[in-house]
Amino acid sequence: MNIEELLSQRINLQQIKSVAEWASGSHENLAILWNFVQSDDRRTGVNALWAMTHLPETDAEWLLSVRNEMIDMLLAETDTGKRRMLLQLLREQEYAADDIRTDFLDYCMSKINSECEPYAVKCFSIYAAYKMCSHFPELIVELEEHLDMMQYQTLSPGLKSALRQTKSKIAKLKIE
Repeated sequence: MNIEELLSQRINLQQIKSVAEWASGSHENLAILWNFVQSDDRRTGVNALWAMTHLPETDAEWLLSVRNEMIDMLLAETDTGKRRMLLQLLREQEYAADDIRTDFLDYCMSKINSECEPYAVKCFSIYAAYKMCSHFPELIVELEEHLDMMQYQTLSPGLKSALRQTKSKIAKLKIE
């Protein structure tokens, strides 16, 4: 069975890990996997993204090379599952002060307190926003305001953890 056929079916975690292992370390295979992410077939796209979330850290540089494409896809995406996985990939990346897309930062900030977003999208938005805001004191203040507004919402354990961890990192920034 070829990769495209496998990704177009209902598959399990072990198969996803096998696809990630197949792609890892090969720019050609990673590019093929990325093309499947952009498939018109929802299942193929979701499975390809799922496999990308299981790539090892050694592929971080390649993932960085498609960051702008991931952000563009995220900003236009309506599928919640794809948005969650794109944010998961993007939150793992580092952001230099001169390499921050304001449209992506605005997107993350708008999702933090959105009542209609799933908890995972909110959590990943918090983490990604912090990485971008950490370079600028005025953006940290804005992020803190968003985080403070969260106290008026029902928070899942994951959101509580993201909130606590991010506020702790902000407190350490202020000390430095």
